[in-house]
Amino acid sequence: MKRDTDTVALIDYTFGKLPDHLLTEIFIRVPVTDWAQIACVRKHWAIVFRGECLWRSALIRTWPAAGQGKGWPGPIPRGLSRRRYAALYISKYMFAYDGEIGEIIGHTYLFLKEQLEHATMPPPSGVLHGTIIDQFIACGKSRDKAHELASQIWVAVIDNMDENERTFLLLKHLVQETNVFLPHPYSRSYKVEWRVFEKLLTDFRDCFSRVEYYDVLASAKYKFQHIPSSWLGY
Repeated sequence: MKRDTDTVALIDYTFGKLPDHLLTEIFIRVPVTDWAQIACVRKHWAIVFRGECLWRSALIRTWPAAGQGKGWPGPIPRGLSRRRYAALYISKYMFAYDGEIGEIIGHTYLFLKEQLEHATMPPPSGVLHGTIIDQFIACGKSRDKAHELASQIWVAVIDNMDENERTFLLLKHLVQETNVFLPHPYSRSYKVEWRVFEKLLTDFRDCFSRVEYYDVLASAKYKFQHIPSSWLGY
């Protein structure tokens, strides 16, 4: 028993003496799903995980092309290595895109999610949608492709929102926004509009007062003409 304890203590001491560049080389070879747990083991390790060096090394190891330093046009900032890693990870595992287009998709997803979930007063949805469209066009995508990708991102963000009061109020705000005519591709797609109403009238139905529910239901009937039975029944 004492031998086991001494062995653990020796390993702990040895890891504690490793320089940061060796810790980085070890950590980036561990599955990313374990990083949060590893960062909790030692205060110094947590500092390493917050540093640019580790995320830069992980970014280049996982996506070698990301280190080629191409320009980044458009209104949505690219950020440092940690944000780039998150953007590429999201695009690969949530949207099944990789490479340069994947990074653009990941960054626009993070941008939209943060604007909707964390801003005290989110900008109008038309402004957010227009910013995303401009980003894709600035990166060389056609107007139709920009509209298609923006719609995918909107739906993904809506689907991955927490079911809480803030999300309920946000979705309610989106359906109550004044409709302003915008030319293609700057208007949100039918698919996005449908998903907002669908989430409100299924996942958050019990959050409405009777008057609010029938107001939103009337808006849905006006916008879509035919609505599914799953939206009915207060």
